[in-house]
Amino acid sequence: MSAKAFRWVLRGKPLLSTHDNSSEYPEIVRNLVTQRGIPEDQIESFLHPKLRDLANPFLIPEMQLAVTRILEAIDQNQTVCIYGDYDVDGISSITLLSKILNAYGIQPRTFIPKRGTEGYGLSFAALERCMSEGEKPDLLISVDCGTVSVDEIAHLRAQGIDVVVVDHHEPNPLGRPDCCALVNPKCGDDFTYLCAAGVVFKLGHALLKTRPTDLELKDLLELTAVATIADIVPMIGENRIMVRHGLKRLAISNNPGLHALKEIAGVKDLPTSMDVGFRIGPRINAAGRMDFPEDALATLNTNCQIEAAKLAQKLDDYNRQRQAFEKHIRDDAMKQLSEDFDPSNDPVIVIGSRTWHHGVVGIVASRLMRQYYKPTFVIAIDEDGIGKGSGRSIEGVSLVDAIRACEDELIAGGGHAMAAGLSIHEDSLERFREKFASFVIENSTEEERMPRLVYDAEIDFPELSLEFLASYELLQPFGNSNPQPVFISRQVELGSPPFKMKNHHLRLSLRQGQHEKSAVFFGGGEHDLPAPPWDIAFTIDRNTFRGNTSLQITIQDVMASSQV
Repeated sequence: MSAKAFRWVLRGKPLLSTHDNSSEYPEIVRNLVTQRGIPEDQIESFLHPKLRDLANPFLIPEMQLAVTRILEAIDQNQTVCIYGDYDVDGISSITLLSKILNAYGIQPRTFIPKRGTEGYGLSFAALERCMSEGEKPDLLISVDCGTVSVDEIAHLRAQGIDVVVVDHHEPNPLGRPDCCALVNPKCGDDFTYLCAAGVVFKLGHALLKTRPTDLELKDLLELTAVATIADIVPMIGENRIMVRHGLKRLAISNNPGLHALKEIAGVKDLPTSMDVGFRIGPRINAAGRMDFPEDALATLNTNCQIEAAKLAQKLDDYNRQRQAFEKHIRDDAMKQLSEDFDPSNDPVIVIGSRTWHHGVVGIVASRLMRQYYKPTFVIAIDEDGIGKGSGRSIEGVSLVDAIRACEDELIAGGGHAMAAGLSIHEDSLERFREKFASFVIENSTEEERMPRLVYDAEIDFPELSLEFLASYELLQPFGNSNPQPVFISRQVELGSPPFKMKNHHLRLSLRQGQHEKSAVFFGGGEHDLPAPPWDIAFTIDRNTFRGNTSLQITIQDVMASSQV
């Protein structure tokens, strides 16, 4: 059994050459911006985003209500508890809001539920532990959760606890929870897709506009950037502004925890969204996946460099544990799929096991979705037969809508269109798979379900210079809705046989005409490569080694020439 071959598809329509020699940007860069839907008169602001272009925070629904209630807590010296999720976005949001409240003289208590035993969000089990571990708060602020927690918030209000929800998840079709304020951009007409930390940053801005302090809010952009990248929200608009400036702050961060994480992850110079997404973010996430989210929170909050180094090492150890669990699940999943899955006909992947760790199933779901280009749920089932699963989807298939269509087979579920979670009884697994498959077939076209690699432009090796790279890097940060451009080059020969590295990676010496380039092909050793010449699909990055800078080609796919 193998994954389907990718169809190479050009993003948008072919762009006509304009040969505008008056522009300071190479023509291909301007074309790449245009392909992302940016009008000609907005190219400059896209390539050079400014903090002053951030919108008024009071445009977010109920922001004024939240500011009023928080200032009341400050003025009356009330007890405040910040309750957040166990992932990067939740932990960053707790840290952000804590630092903002510290500037107003409030030392809030913080709480994070355990992924394995208490689950996501404002669960009754987690709230019971929260109330038992400290003084009952006058005000509980939930971050990265709470929008759909109608019953749980009613329970808190019955105890005399006010609640402010700062979130970004989908609204509850059954209505708004009984909270003092529901600060969620998705609840308004003028929708802006922010991660929870982005909403917290806007809350901080609103507080400072109402009652200024000596807090430099821009110093907190590094945390906002880390959360925004890790939560895979669209990298456009305000997210792009905050991440571009946040990455600059991250490069010179005074946060001991972030500095230690950069050190242990090998992140040097100016961090990129790839550094955060694949090096820093996974280490923060790993603590929550292993049910020790408080260690990640402590890492971001400590003011001691020695303590930060120790905590960062713990997060790195958790990440290694996560990688071991991930390998076990993936190997087991591939065995299951080899026995009961037909990539040519089955529209979805739904698999589960009692031997899998609940904290890692989302990563495996993501890998399987990319490998087979199928909407995927991977489910860890406990000893009582209750499964907790994570899903990842393809473009055009909303997992939130799928969960609603299959809710009769589920205990609970929710999330985003492309990533979601669910709880399910083990004996409902097969019926859920069937309903999920029917939903996908009925709500997507066969063409949408075909595996495809979307490329942005064809480019020849002579154009791949450091000068071009400098202009190309203005497109960063890359992410959802602003993907890293994929290029293709045709008629590429091998300068020498592929050099095999560890984990099936290949290092390649490539030649197009008289021009030679080196490249890496991660996992390329797992594929049967065609005989050269090749047409190659690839991304480019800056590579600095021992003071020397070069343009690095990373292969995404290879096929025999003239078959695009």
